[in-house]
Amino acid sequence: MSTLTSGEFRLPDVGEGLTEAEIVTWHVKVGDEVAVNAPLVDIETAKSIVELPSPFAGRVEELLVSEGQTVSVGTPIVRIGSGEATATPVAEEPVEAPAPEEKRLEVLVGYGPSTGRRRRRNRATPAAESAPRASVRVLAKPPVRKLAKDLGVDLTQVPSSGAVVTRAEVEAFARGHGADAVTAAPVSGVRRATAEAMIASVAVPQATEWVTVDVSASVDLVERLKRDRRFEGVRVTTTLLTARAVCLALRRTPDLHARWNESTIEHPASVGLGIAAATERGLVVPVVREADGLALPDLGRAIDELVATARAGRIQPDQMAGGTFTLTNIGVFGIDGGTPILPPGQSGILALGQIAKRPWVVGDEVVPRWVTTLAVTFDHRVADGEQASRFLADVAAILEDPGLALAF
Repeated sequence: MSTLTSGEFRLPDVGEGLTEAEIVTWHVKVGDEVAVNAPLVDIETAKSIVELPSPFAGRVEELLVSEGQTVSVGTPIVRIGSGEATATPVAEEPVEAPAPEEKRLEVLVGYGPSTGRRRRRNRATPAAESAPRASVRVLAKPPVRKLAKDLGVDLTQVPSSGAVVTRAEVEAFARGHGADAVTAAPVSGVRRATAEAMIASVAVPQATEWVTVDVSASVDLVERLKRDRRFEGVRVTTTLLTARAVCLALRRTPDLHARWNESTIEHPASVGLGIAAATERGLVVPVVREADGLALPDLGRAIDELVATARAGRIQPDQMAGGTFTLTNIGVFGIDGGTPILPPGQSGILALGQIAKRPWVVGDEVVPRWVTTLAVTFDHRVADGEQASRFLADVAAILEDPGLALAF
């Protein structure tokens, strides 16, 4: 007989100066047996969705906070009572126990790197049920579950073309089943954080410059690199080449990623390249640290990994810290150009428009070429038009003739 620990779990600060968070999805219900470090609940902070593991082992006695509620750090959210593992002489099916040899990273469990896919325990069936009944849990990402709840949609009723119910499928189901044309949903953590960041950005004197450039050579280079074994597993795109061009151009014009600090202008030692990513929860900007020191294949892998993590809703606060300059690709939405807004604390952001074939003058002839528009917004306190123009011209020149990268 072994006695298990128990207690009341309070909402922790997951490492970003958290003051409050929303309970998104409970992975347990009253009566479930949980082990230490078993997935307990998903919470939404201002920047990301974080899965909290159980600090106790025992039986769930009470969920103190409902899904959709926002509570302050330190608030009790679940009560886990003590239980006992008792041996019985009756022959039983062996119970699967956690493998003792499984190694974990020496970090605060649940808040650090993931070692792989976690196995979820089967839900306990309440003894009060008169007949055995399978518990149906529809697979859907936490933001989609929240949307379904806001729209009053039962996820088990939503037809899905795949294993995981998507946002589009929930919205289509709501439209087809008489949901109100106008719905009101609470402001999510990411949406609120974005709103606050944009309000803060408006206070910065910023200006934007544009340039249209022939990037046919870069388009050709992308196709060649896709066949290069060094880029195996890397998503080679013009966005990747633009990211590299930005890092090279910042070497010549470091003011574009300096930081205004009232009495001083701070110049970072390396480029923290933010990559704006559209996700189901809203806009997030994960950061590739020391991006200027990475070779092109490594830069591509870093971007791919961060964007995939962000779109899965699992980006962590520390993965969005340390940005000094941001790249946003609005061309993926079929947009030619736009005026990007500075992220707070940064002095430059570059927008990449869609790449499309357009008539272009080459010599004395008009020929079809792959063309795009670049727009850079900069903090006019730390840089003037001269620096911004040089930076933008350098990025354009590299994309027009990638071989010029050797000169930087």
